[in-house]
Amino acid sequence: MSSPRVSKNTKINALLLLVVVALAVLPLALGLGDHKEEPFTGADAEAETAITELQPDYEPWFSPLYEPPSGEIESALFALQAALGAGVLAYYFGVRRGRRQGEARARAELASPVPASPAAPLVPTAPAASPVPASPMPAEASDAVGKDA
Repeated sequence: MSSPRVSKNTKINALLLLVVVALAVLPLALGLGDHKEEPFTGADAEAETAITELQPDYEPWFSPLYEPPSGEIESALFALQAALGAGVLAYYFGVRRGRRQGEARARAELASPVPASPAAPLVPTAPAASPVPASPMPAEASDAVGKDA
């Protein structure tokens, strides 16, 4: 018995998943941040703390346009932003994959011979152009006929 062959993409995806899990679990397992009061605060809070320690009289140049009333609302807005970004990326990659599959399908249809059937011609034909009957009277004469009355 031979084992099923694993594709290159499957190996890459498994490796990426393993790296993501390691990035999430290792800081917790190694106890990083145990010496801090709030071990896993965001980078903004860490930067603010460092700036106030180095220069206590520092005044920021800008203030936020909107300050959420609580940390929960701030977290919810951040999660909403992340979800919208993930949706846009998923849509983009889905469209890209669909186009690639459509192109591959079109190439496969062009490469494979199509059996000819009498009911469906291989080459689409345009309907025969019907000749437009010429008017027996010139345009000036037809205009004059209606005005004589």
